[in-house]
Amino acid sequence: MTTQTAESAIPHTRWFSSRTRRRIQWSAYLYILPAYIIIAMFHIIPVFYAIYIGMNKGPINKFVWVGFDHYLRALTGGEFWGSLVTTFAYTLLTMPFTIALGLFFAYLLYQPFVKARGMFRAIFFLPYVVSTVGSSIVWAWILDPRSGLANAALKSVGFPPLRWLIEPSGVFELMAKNIGVTIPEWAGGPSMALVAISIFSIWQAMGYDIVIFLAGLTNIPGELYEAARIDGASGWTLFRHITIPLLAPTTFFVVVISVIGSLQSFNHIFTMNRASAQSLGGPLGSTSTLTVYMFDQLYTNSNYGYATAVAILLSLIILAFTLFNFKFLGKRVQY
Repeated sequence: MTTQTAESAIPHTRWFSSRTRRRIQWSAYLYILPAYIIIAMFHIIPVFYAIYIGMNKGPINKFVWVGFDHYLRALTGGEFWGSLVTTFAYTLLTMPFTIALGLFFAYLLYQPFVKARGMFRAIFFLPYVVSTVGSSIVWAWILDPRSGLANAALKSVGFPPLRWLIEPSGVFELMAKNIGVTIPEWAGGPSMALVAISIFSIWQAMGYDIVIFLAGLTNIPGELYEAARIDGASGWTLFRHITIPLLAPTTFFVVVISVIGSLQSFNHIFTMNRASAQSLGGPLGSTSTLTVYMFDQLYTNSNYGYATAVAILLSLIILAFTLFNFKFLGKRVQY
């Protein structure tokens, strides 16, 4: 009788525990519900609303449905592809140099013989936290072709002055002209104006990479360096066979963040265009990245639907590059 009572109590106990588990699960969802509401309001719903806007034309209060016409216009038009090429050129001009210089200075600051390392770290990181608009205006003054410090420095060492932010010609074309050589238009390279903006971008973003690489370097055990030095390794050998492999996760993170940031760059391009008295994306559209092109379509031409479609295409491009990095570069990273 006692055995039957105990056995009959088992199903009831299981039913009670599963019911309690379901009750605890729902209470957990209630705790995270505010976070879900915030994410839905500021991330998920705006994405679907942007897709809706991209399929309409006209003022926001008088939309006319056009379907995928804006996307077809962008993908079949030369302006979109020209801006995309400029965006890729800007990314290639900034990302490799920013990462390489960030790693170089981080490795230098990590060495024990460097004095006042904390001060140097703060100095390098300062451009990243300073207002982008303010620093862009200062750099536009430095690169002013008439009274800027950059041309003054070039003149002091015997080089001719440059037009920097107002020069639409490619840098390779300008180099060829200086030595009396003519090259085809497709080999002219990125414009001098885009290169000047890229120099600012490298200066501004390098501090962030330095801090991230320093964090990665502190996670490398010092015993590995000591063991390698005992075996006769030094200098480049230590850097190549210990530092670079063990910094792979950090480098992968920096690459992903740098690609996303470069493709989304806008503030300093807009500010430096205006500060140098150029039209948006000037001179002659040589600095018109996709973000600049989208802004121009939105606020200058009031093409809300088309500008939103360009923004969605840019988001898809960024997503594609991010997935590519995770699929092909992420496999090479060992944690």
